[in-house]
Amino acid sequence: MAMQEAPEGLAALTALVARLRGEGGCPWDQRQTPESLIKYLREECEELVSAVQSGDQAAVREESGDLLFVLTFLIRLYEEQGVFSWQEVCADAQAKMVRRHPHVFGDSRASSEAELKQQWAEIKAAEKQARQKP
Repeated sequence: MAMQEAPEGLAALTALVARLRGEGGCPWDQRQTPESLIKYLREECEELVSAVQSGDQAAVREESGDLLFVLTFLIRLYEEQGVFSWQEVCADAQAKMVRRHPHVFGDSRASSEAELKQQWAEIKAAEKQARQKP
């Protein structure tokens, strides 16, 4: 199976959520809030973990989709409030992973997995400290 780019599928999923939330959509979906989705986020995360642990690839695929749907829904709620967008979420995640992999995207080198974990922890701690500064 060839690797496929996610945007086409993600665009279709975001359009589906927008329709569910929009005029003529589903009353239940229209009533949801970020807080009301918490139990579904937990549930879907737990189900995905169980699927991975079971080794059932079909279940992993299904539960990955369920979790992605809930995440897409959550992000849509924040987009509607003007807080952040999918593009911002993806850009932030990409920037974070680039920062945390200087051995891949920069000049840093690590000779062992222990060094990689130490480097990751140091970068993560620096990020946390930077967020806490006024």
